[in-house]
Order: sequence, then structure tokens, then C-alpha cells
Amino acid sequence: MKHRWLIPVAVLLPLSMHALDDAVKARVETITIHADEVTPLHLRPEFESVIHMPEAVTSVVLGSPGLFQAEHNEGEPDYVYVKPITQGPAQSNLLIATKSGEHVTLELISDGSADAGSAQPIDFLIEYHASQGFLISSDRGTFSIANEPNGNGNSAPGLTKHTLSASMSEVSTASTALGAEYDQQVKINAPDWTKWEGKQIETSIGDIRQWNNQTVVSYSIFNSSNQPVEIVPPQIQITGRQLKKKKKQGKGIISDQLEIREYRLSATRLEAGGRADGVVVFDRPNFKQSTEKLFLQIAQANQVDRPILIRLPFTPPIAGRKEP
Repeated sequence: MKHRWLIPVAVLLPLSMHALDDAVKARVETITIHADEVTPLHLRPEFESVIHMPEAVTSVVLGSPGLFQAEHNEGEPDYVYVKPITQGPAQSNLLIATKSGEHVTLELISDGSADAGSAQPIDFLIEYHASQGFLISSDRGTFSIANEPNGNGNSAPGLTKHTLSASMSEVSTASTALGAEYDQQVKINAPDWTKWEGKQIETSIGDIRQWNNQTVVSYSIFNSSNQPVEIVPPQIQITGRQLKKKKKQGKGIISDQLEIREYRLSATRLEAGGRADGVVVFDRPNFKQSTEKLFLQIAQANQVDRPILIRLPFTPPIAGRKEP
């Protein structure tokens, strides 16, 4: 009996040593949500990666369902599980939306069944944290709260202690102002709803103010139907500019999307009779043609090609001033 056991043990021992040599490199990341950033997620066949969001996930959209699998369970509303389902190299994208309107975009990258030593480390866990505020600088860039003094006590490159302190103060002020506008809109018990033909939702515009060269718009959405509806993030459109064409074709009208700096939306999924309140901040152009008009664009997820366009004033009241 003893001689029968010696052969399997002799075979298993080198196999175990080979498995240790091929151990994968795992990585865990903590990331702050920024709507304009794409997070690379390195995957590998036979391994599942976890994405932890700061709140409940409402929708998951996968670019290539034939190459990757993304799962979201209502029993674990904050988690999304992703893995490749092909043995070869593959790439795709993944979009995740949460109940407050936060959106993240990930680039899925799988090296395929490559040797562990030559493959990229696998992202076993990505944990997202909600962004804490926003600031628009004079060069139209976005201030990042991550720019803090390093371990040596020195400020991050390009930021002196004075400018860093001033920037943090402005971030706090902007966040407070945005929160005040949002809170004011939430407290309106009976907004003046506008119905739209062929839509499940009704809308109401609240306060519209100008912050320096930016415009802030408060609004509410009401699901007047007996079915749930999902809302996509707001957009700002400027339209009315004429495009010159050949004489036989006449003139065409074109529209552009303006950059949104910050927005807050209480919910993206509305049950029957449900309400969502939101605030959007965008960069208003310094001038426009007489034929151009500004619109707040709100769309249902199942009708993104037929959005609701709500006319906005080009020159709203300045924040902090009482109009006569």
C-alpha cells in the first residue's frame, strides 16, 4: 500500500511548485468618482473582479456582452462583478449609474490566458468614493481634492501652500452654494409641473442664477405614469446657429452641447408617482448669436433621441442679488 502512494505524491509536488511560480499579481484600488475620467480595469480569464460603489447601483451597461460578463444583484446593491468570458485578449467598456445620478466609466482590459509573469496585475477590487466638491479655475480646468501636501510636508507640484489653502476654501464655498440650491429645490412641495406630449414625466424649473461666468439651474422631475421610468443625466444645449449649405439645399440649423461642470440628481429611477430633484451647473458662453437659444435637456433612458428641451434665459439673475 505504501508504494502505491509514492507515485501520486511525486507527481503532485512539482505541480504545486509550478502553481506557486504562476501566482497572479493582485491589485486593490480606491478611486474618487470623476464623471469625465475613465478607469482602466485589468482582468484575466478565470478570475472575477469586484467594483464597490458608494451607494446603490441603478443600471449597468456593458459594451461587449460576448467578451465580458457584468453582474449586479439587488441583494448587494453597491457591488458589480466583472469577468472576461473569452480566453483571448479582449477590450470593452462598462458604464455604471447610481441612485443619486453619479456615473462612472471603466475600460475593461483582458490580456487573455497569458503567463502570470508577463500579464498586467489583476484589479481584484476597485472601491469608488463619491466626489466631495468642484472648482473651476481660470484655465477651465477642474481642481482635484487629491492635490494635498505629500508625506515630506511639501505641497503637490505646481501648488504653493498659499494657493492650496485658497483653492480648498473656494471648493468648500462652491460645494456649499450647490448644496443650498439643491436643498431649496427639494423643499418646494408643489412645483408648477409642465406636461409633455408622449412622455411619462413632467418637469418644473426652479431657481436660475449666474455664478461668475457659470449658470446654475434647479429643476424637478415627476413620473406621472403608472410605470417606472429611468432618467439620464441632464445636458445643456445651445441651438439656432445656421449652417451654410449650397443654395439648392438652403440653410441648416445646428446645435452644440455645453460642458456641464457639476450636477446633483436625487434619483435616476422613478417609480410611478415618484419625484426627483436636481441642480446643474454649466459654463455659459460669453456671447451668442441672436438666433441661438439655451435649453436644459432632460431625457428618459428609453427615449434619448427625443429629449425634453426647456428654454433657459441667457442672462439670468446674479447669485446673491435680489431682483427688484
